[in-house]
Amino acid sequence: MKYVITFISEIPWDCSWDCTTMHKRGNEDRQNEEGERILQANNRRFNSLFEYPDNSIKTSKYGFFNFLPMNLFEQFQRLANAYFLILLFLQLVPEISSLAWYTTVIPLIVVLSITGVKDAVDDVKRHQSDQQVNNRSVLILANGRVEEDKWRNVQVGDIIKLESDRPVTADVLLLSSSEPYGLTYIETADLDGETNLKVKQAISATCDMEDNLELLSAFNGEVRCEPPNNKLDKFSGTLSYLGDTYLLDSERLLLRGCIIRNTDWCYGLVVYTGPDTKLMQNSGRSTFKRTHIDHLMNVLVLWIFLLLGGMCFLLAIGHGIWESNRGYHFQAFLPWEHYITSAATSSSLAFWSYFIVLNTMVPISLYVSVEIIRLGNSYYINWDRKMFYAPKNTPAQARTTTLNEELGQVEYVFSDKTGTLTENVMIFKKCSINGKTYGCSYDDNGQYVPKSPNDKVDFSYNHLADPKFSFYDKTLVEAVKSEDPLVYLFFLCLSLCHTVISEEKAEGELVYQAQSPDEGALVTATRNFGLVFYSRTPESITVIEMGKIRVYRLLAILDFSNERKRMSVIVRTPEDRVMLFCKGADTIIYELLHPSCASLSDVTMDHLDDFASEGLRTLMVAYRELDKAFFQTWIKKHGEAWLTLEDRERKLALVYKEIERDLMLLGATAIEDKLQKEVPETIVTLSKAKIKIWVLTGDKQETAVNIAYSCRIFRDEMDGVFMVEGTDSETVLQELRTARKKMKPESLLESDPINIYLARKPKMPFKALDEVPNGSYGLVISGCSLAYALERNLEFELLRTACMCKGVVCCRMTPLQKAQVVNLVKRYKKVVTLAIGDGANDIGMIKAAHIGVGISGHEGMQATLSSDFSFCQFRYLQRLLLVHGRWSYNRMCKFLSYFFYKNFAFTLVHFWYAFFNGFSAQTVYDIWFITFYNLVYTSLPVLGLSLFEKDVNETWSLCYPELYEPGQHNLYFNKKEFVKCLLHGIYNSFVLFFVPMGTIFNSERSDGKDISDFQSFSLLVQTTLIWVMTMQIALRTTSWTMVNHAFTWGSLGLYFCILLLLCSDGLCLMFPSVFNFLGVARNSLGQPQMWLCLILSTVLCMVPLIGYKFLRPLLWPINVDKVLNRIHFCLKHPTSPQIPAKIKHPSQRRSAYAFSHKQGFGFLITSGKTQKSSALAKSTVKRKSRCP
Repeated sequence: MKYVITFISEIPWDCSWDCTTMHKRGNEDRQNEEGERILQANNRRFNSLFEYPDNSIKTSKYGFFNFLPMNLFEQFQRLANAYFLILLFLQLVPEISSLAWYTTVIPLIVVLSITGVKDAVDDVKRHQSDQQVNNRSVLILANGRVEEDKWRNVQVGDIIKLESDRPVTADVLLLSSSEPYGLTYIETADLDGETNLKVKQAISATCDMEDNLELLSAFNGEVRCEPPNNKLDKFSGTLSYLGDTYLLDSERLLLRGCIIRNTDWCYGLVVYTGPDTKLMQNSGRSTFKRTHIDHLMNVLVLWIFLLLGGMCFLLAIGHGIWESNRGYHFQAFLPWEHYITSAATSSSLAFWSYFIVLNTMVPISLYVSVEIIRLGNSYYINWDRKMFYAPKNTPAQARTTTLNEELGQVEYVFSDKTGTLTENVMIFKKCSINGKTYGCSYDDNGQYVPKSPNDKVDFSYNHLADPKFSFYDKTLVEAVKSEDPLVYLFFLCLSLCHTVISEEKAEGELVYQAQSPDEGALVTATRNFGLVFYSRTPESITVIEMGKIRVYRLLAILDFSNERKRMSVIVRTPEDRVMLFCKGADTIIYELLHPSCASLSDVTMDHLDDFASEGLRTLMVAYRELDKAFFQTWIKKHGEAWLTLEDRERKLALVYKEIERDLMLLGATAIEDKLQKEVPETIVTLSKAKIKIWVLTGDKQETAVNIAYSCRIFRDEMDGVFMVEGTDSETVLQELRTARKKMKPESLLESDPINIYLARKPKMPFKALDEVPNGSYGLVISGCSLAYALERNLEFELLRTACMCKGVVCCRMTPLQKAQVVNLVKRYKKVVTLAIGDGANDIGMIKAAHIGVGISGHEGMQATLSSDFSFCQFRYLQRLLLVHGRWSYNRMCKFLSYFFYKNFAFTLVHFWYAFFNGFSAQTVYDIWFITFYNLVYTSLPVLGLSLFEKDVNETWSLCYPELYEPGQHNLYFNKKEFVKCLLHGIYNSFVLFFVPMGTIFNSERSDGKDISDFQSFSLLVQTTLIWVMTMQIALRTTSWTMVNHAFTWGSLGLYFCILLLLCSDGLCLMFPSVFNFLGVARNSLGQPQMWLCLILSTVLCMVPLIGYKFLRPLLWPINVDKVLNRIHFCLKHPTSPQIPAKIKHPSQRRSAYAFSHKQGFGFLITSGKTQKSSALAKSTVKRKSRCP
């Protein structure tokens, strides 16, 4: 059986269903057996022997013919539905049934129908999503020509053609491309969150085939490689072709989910398809998400079953005793049925009779009401105009209707960085040159003025300028035009010291292929200020300086690496000067400066502090003029180190260090990794709501930490930020314990409660207690260290340390590690988690968290389509949680409290009545009242409460995030609150039975006629019950709308209308066996005793609730009560808002040198592999030089 799972960008409407569990298990078994994958190009018959899956997906659950049986089977797996089905069968047994069968059938059919329609609608959307993805077009090589086919038809061993800006269909082995040497540029943001371009290269044996269809069709190479796995950066295998064997690694593989960039076309051999692709292996398993309240309801329903069984057993014993003492001797008037031979037999039948009579203790309408409430609250999210993103014309969307109240209980938020907190846009904002800052607007008096569109620098003098670039400090342009030598050297360094590749698409239209967005932003800025990087060859760099073409000979590139955190280029100028230009992290460059730069470096460092405090990414720029003899000696050493085969990296580092010294400081740059609007404010607000935010990103450490400071996850005033960078288990453990020792020294002692508990070797996992640190701390951990920390023996150490921190940043993570971190918190903390991201690399954690939120961002719709909720901006998260989540939680809690209470009060009246009817299982109410009580009489008021209730409006919800706290601790509905509902229901049922009993006992009408009959008593009890329920819900409602009024008072009026109809002469005479309360309403409603009873019962039932609502905030207040008091005080005594003064804290310098996440493009550039045609480049430069 083939395993089918959703491609990340193809997740259907509701991804919470585990639609393919059986398929997945079968696929896992097949993978376990597959020790090595073997495939042959252009040979489907051979490859079909291994039964590899194709690219088709199937996420739908039902078909046209199996929908009804499968859906009913699933619905009856719900305990309550199965209970009512069993109850229906019991009601069909006349010996024990005291209720008509339709009292259960009608509600059951309504519930099943509503749920079935919802499931059908969801599954239709899944079918549509499947069809949309499976029918995407792809170019497949078949029969000697390229044919357009559908994704679903792609199979292992096919050769496909991929074009620029199109996603990769499957995991393919790169064969050839339009670029020289078979290079292909790809963007992997959907896989690892990195926005920088990466380069892949075909092996030499296939790159020469280019787009020759004859050669590609004849290609019959055999690939042997590792079985499918989730390691994105690992791949090993061999290609056998024409008698030779070639080694394959990850640099030859294009992964599904990547986007082809700056490459017209490429051909690839399909290696992994569908669920076997590395993207799918990292996507995690879809699970059916259920809220904490759902789990609690299941426990409470089980309690009710036990209570119901106990009551039935007690009443059955009472029935047996009564039959033995009274019934046996009373058979002359009430003879036993022929099937009753003793009191014990009658007692056993009475047990099942009461099981039927008291069945409303577990109301079937509970579940359908919950679904309706969730659906309504989901529409509120969809309709919220304040979560509508106008630039994309995209509203917020609740993609599932089962998790609304869970939004009001979140304690941990796990967020991606790139595209979620940031906009994926790098902007050159400011710079410091020779001790002077540029980038701020000043008036004639030197005072800072806010930026306005009118202050934008006019770059029209430069016809090669990028029209999208904006800068607001005209003094920098003036300095460039005045040919200030240091300003000129500063921008010359930026125009030469990089690995950007330039391409002129049209006359004057330059397109830069940058390995990172930082480099692109710097080179673009330099281009606009007049020093235009125009083109490069392996030996030269061409720069157009203020309209003049100058060619610099490229002598060496000292490439960037994560260890060096800098890069340098050595060039020979047209004036025959040998210059080294260097840029890098300020902490690194500072140590390499010439002593004469001491004063300038101090000033520049102050500027860097200012830049960093604004959240800008900074680096230093320096240069050195080299002695020609010294350079000749050095270049020989460089060549020797480069050619060595042993310990090459270390030897090169020593050679680089020899020349990268005594640098002259030019200045520093500040790039804005632009945060989305209001991200810092949102995070501060969520922090006030006691929500902890962890950043899980595939980005590098410096970048991630910088963003954490920018968006206020980390703050300068923190007591410390711990770095966990160990490369083995022991080091990681030591670093975690060192951090914990500083935060809470006693946590390492054997007397610590958690350590005592751990010493008992409890069953894992257990609920970890919250630990309070002695200050405010942050934690940064890399993906390498995380791999050890997530091991079974260290995971709890990681959890204890991380949970004591105010903010946590995990960087260089794989998608699978993101999901593992989320699962770690879920296992031990037992709290509600939320994951938010925008790319395919976030799918795992979105599925793993209790709530998954997708951002519709630059990385496509992958995360959105697999999420539970989606919107376009991170700032909407605070509204989703603090407004919609809190309201939904409060409404659901009020609904459940009231719903259980009203059914207890309704049902337990039968219990008291049993002591007056010989425990005969006779009902107090009319059959039709029992049928309509939950479906008609009390359904609309409680739905009105559950859909429109607001204790405070949205403004106060956002101003006082502390209001969110009750949901995190589940204070409004829990087992304790359920017991209160039960006790309240028992008391009310006692009043509702005995007050009417006392009222009607031996009573007479004014004309002397007796009204102490069963039907009058029944009508009096049920009318009083409806009236009390109406008053109860009116007292619980704090936000009245026209709909609430209509539902609440309208339902009360509807009861009396239906009552008069059911007791009317026409209906009772027409169907006397069904409607037998002839004239009872007309006779009873006119009696003053009835209205006196109704008023007295209502007062007795309401007084305890009114007293509790008044006294509880005074005697047992919680934090939210104090906040509500402040809000009420503010409403009565409005004051003008105070504008807090902005306090600038001394900043820690945070460099975010992020030109590339891995090794740079330096080797490719100097090897000449990036050049399409050197002749073409030369002719272009000559043509440009003739331009005026």
